[in-house]
Amino acid sequence: MSLDSENQAGNMQLDQKIYPPLNHIPADIVRANDYERVAANFIPPDRLAYVDGGSGHNVTLRANVDAFTKYSILPRSLKDLSEAHTQIQLLSQTYSHPIFLAPVAHQKLVHPRAEIATAEAAAATDTCMVASTLSSFSLEDIARNTHSQSWFQLYFQAKEADTHALLQRAIRAGYQAIVLTIDASIQVPSDSALKANFTFPDDMQAANIIHQSSSLTPAAASTNHKSIFLRYMQTAATKERVQKLLSVSTIPVFIKGVMSDEDALLYQSLGAAGMIVSNHGGRTLDGVPACLTVLSQLRNAVGKDYPLLFDSGIRSGADIFKAIALGADAVLIGRLQVYALSVAGALGVAHMMKLLKEELALCMAIAGCASIEDIKHSKLHRNTERQ
Repeated sequence: MSLDSENQAGNMQLDQKIYPPLNHIPADIVRANDYERVAANFIPPDRLAYVDGGSGHNVTLRANVDAFTKYSILPRSLKDLSEAHTQIQLLSQTYSHPIFLAPVAHQKLVHPRAEIATAEAAAATDTCMVASTLSSFSLEDIARNTHSQSWFQLYFQAKEADTHALLQRAIRAGYQAIVLTIDASIQVPSDSALKANFTFPDDMQAANIIHQSSSLTPAAASTNHKSIFLRYMQTAATKERVQKLLSVSTIPVFIKGVMSDEDALLYQSLGAAGMIVSNHGGRTLDGVPACLTVLSQLRNAVGKDYPLLFDSGIRSGADIFKAIALGADAVLIGRLQVYALSVAGALGVAHMMKLLKEELALCMAIAGCASIEDIKHSKLHRNTERQ
């Protein structure tokens, strides 16, 4: 089904179901993660299988979510919360809360206004949005609609000139930081997406790179095992590529997709402004560890003052609290963003962010934390493993 076929009578009823009026929030959405349940009524089954899925058997995807259940928040009393707030500072910039909108590609799969609607929600909720290289609208169009702090997520392109052209466009458009994703040169579809026969519609194009010529060699486009390595290396992060990008960027560069101590220390030594602990929401190699299980280890490796963000598996304000308590300075929200966008466009994403901020504030109040810094000094209860 084409997302641009609303004028076709055969699709009108389905389109109205997928794209409800932007001024309507379903009455049964009372928690941020309710959007995950409700979104199934607004996204066609094959696309839902792609959005919901990770890679392979979804082992890592499930582990990302389940990891949060291993910790509980300890209530504290006799704390003065009269001046409590959720502000954070990253690289001398102040953000009103530590919840960012993660880069999510091809948002037109779930809503015709895609990243433009998401950008409007970011502006309405004073949220930093990270725009994707593979967005349905151009990075310039997105920047014009955020009206707030925004970052740009960058993939290495096969041609260095194309990579650096994207970087310069982002800088000119006013993005405050680059998020260099290094863990997704190759992605493996989930079994559920394959069984649902999901394919990208012919008119689903990445607006930022639509004018690039095909840059994969014939060998890299084939399917034998040697070509897998060739394809990987054409767009993979290498030390040389990262150093070159860091040297030419005039805005801070964060590295997204870090999961090991060794990589963290190497990127830090190369001059990366910060890192994002992420396994791409379980969408790369199935079976890698849940992000939450390596977060404290990476925080210890890079030191307490180095900017360290987190994504993968967050579904609630309590999850955000736990991630910060285990070492994150801020978190990025991916799937919940897409679910909310599918249900009610900009209003849905703004409402989802409102709920997350309220859920986080409630956790802070009960835990006696008057600031995000207080969360970092709080202790979580490690739950006993079920027998």
